[in-house]
Amino acid sequence: MVEVGPGPGGLTRALLAAGAASVHAVELDSRAVAVIEELVRSYPQQLRVTEADALKTDLTTLCPAPRQIVANLPYNVATPLLIGWLRQAAAWQRLTLMFQLEVAERICARPDTTHYGRLAVISQWCADCHIVMKLPPGAFSPPPAVWSAVASITPHAEQPGPALFRAMEQVTAAAFGQRRKMLRGALKGLQGDKLLAKAEIDGTRRAETLSVTEFDRLARAHLGEPQI
Repeated sequence: MVEVGPGPGGLTRALLAAGAASVHAVELDSRAVAVIEELVRSYPQQLRVTEADALKTDLTTLCPAPRQIVANLPYNVATPLLIGWLRQAAAWQRLTLMFQLEVAERICARPDTTHYGRLAVISQWCADCHIVMKLPPGAFSPPPAVWSAVASITPHAEQPGPALFRAMEQVTAAAFGQRRKMLRGALKGLQGDKLLAKAEIDGTRRAETLSVTEFDRLARAHLGEPQI
C-alpha cells in the first residue's frame, strides 16, 4: 500500500492493523513525518516513510507490484494527483481515495448529468469508478465545511498509451471547455468537422451527451489511431 498524506497516522495504523504487507507513507509536512516515524518503531518491517511532495514523486518507484494507493487526499490537490495516477493506471491494482463529495461525484458521474465532465470521462476511461461511502463534516475533527466521499477506482486491464492519453486530455478540454456549444463549434480548434466525421459522431451534439466510448473514438481520431 502507498498512503499519501498520512498526517497523524490514523489511517496508517488501521492499514497496518488490517494486515497490509507493507505501507509506504508519503508526507510533505515534516511535522507529520516526525509523528509517523515514531510509528515505524512499532512496525519496522511493514512501514516506510518518505518526506516528499506526491505531486512531484513517482509513487510506483516506492514499492513493487501489486500495489494500491489508499489516501485521504488534500482537497486542494486531489484532482491533479488523480490525473497523474491515471496516467500510469496500469501500475496500480486499485486506488481507494477520499475526496470532497462534489469531486467524487464528478469522477463517477454518468452522461447527461450535472457532474459529468472531463474528470468523469478520463477517470472512467481508465478505470471502474464508484462511491463506496459518504461522510458528513461531523465525521472529522475539526469538521470541514463540506461533505466527503470515498471512491474506489479500479484500473481496467487494458490502458491507453501516453500519446492517446494526451489526445484524450486535449479532446475533453476542448469539448467541455465550451460545453454550451455544439461539438462542431467546441472542437473547431482541433479540426472539429473532420474529427467528428472520422469518429462518426453528430456535430450538433454537446459534450455532456457523449459516452466514454464515444470520447475514446474522438481521442483516437485526433491521434490518428484506428477506431475500435
